[in-house]
Amino acid sequence: MAGLTSGPISRRVGSTGMAVYPIALDGSVFGWATDAKETADVLDLFYAAGGDLISTASHYAGGRSEIMIGSWLSRHPHRDRLVIATKVGKHPDALGLSAKSLRRGVDASLERMQIDRIDLLGLDGDDPSTPIEATLTAAAELVAAGKVGHISAADFRPAALREAVRTARRLEIPGIVVILPEYNLLEREPYERDLAPIAVAADLGVLARTPLANGYLRGDFRSRHDKPASPIFQGALKHVNRRGAAVLGVLDDVAYEVGQHVGRVALAWLLSRPLVAAPVVRVPSARALADLLPGASLELSADQLARIDRATDS
Repeated sequence: MAGLTSGPISRRVGSTGMAVYPIALDGSVFGWATDAKETADVLDLFYAAGGDLISTASHYAGGRSEIMIGSWLSRHPHRDRLVIATKVGKHPDALGLSAKSLRRGVDASLERMQIDRIDLLGLDGDDPSTPIEATLTAAAELVAAGKVGHISAADFRPAALREAVRTARRLEIPGIVVILPEYNLLEREPYERDLAPIAVAADLGVLARTPLANGYLRGDFRSRHDKPASPIFQGALKHVNRRGAAVLGVLDDVAYEVGQHVGRVALAWLLSRPLVAAPVVRVPSARALADLLPGASLELSADQLARIDRATDS
């Protein structure tokens, strides 16, 4: 039977030992598409709903995203209930994944967020100029020092991810245990074909970025006349075509059947996929977040999931 469950149940994140709320929060909009007040409102609502995983990166808005998260955390009494994730490697002051850049990037992120530990440290894109052994050894030292809890990877080529997993095992040191691929109903193949087999074999947790295709799967862009409020959502417009409309049509049908918004249905589909612990939602306001949160409790029937699958396979 499809419909809302009694409430969201925390979901296992690979082999990390962590369990998180079924929706995570994407901090890429903080300091860019949202100001300080709206950012605080989004974070307040997310926490009040039971949300715990906040994901950002050192280079988002030139570091302002981390600063805004840090300002909110400094006023928050229950830091220990939260999972703070950030990515390093693309900030101009700590480019790449050399040991020096990694240490510098982590220290700067800790300072900006006013915390002493990053729960999930992301390696933001593989770095061909640095041997992965050097990167992972430095990351393991940060874990041993208590500055980092677990290691993740975003935008790694499949071969680089496979090598990283093998290297950590060979060295018997902490390695990548979570990946953050771009994954949604309109962008399935790169993850499902190339990364999912590695994740299954290594029991990697999966946090799906751009789960709503920059707002397209929330139904915000039905025609070329619908313009994004911020350039950060510009990528949605590439889906305004026949295939995108066909997928939205099926989502509309399922949404009508379950009495829910299409964005919630798109999130529920992602939560039905193996290994996906949580989609990482990017929202421009607290109101937009409130509109999506029921998706954490929405279960679709096998028939509805199959119909959505068929629409996105075309």
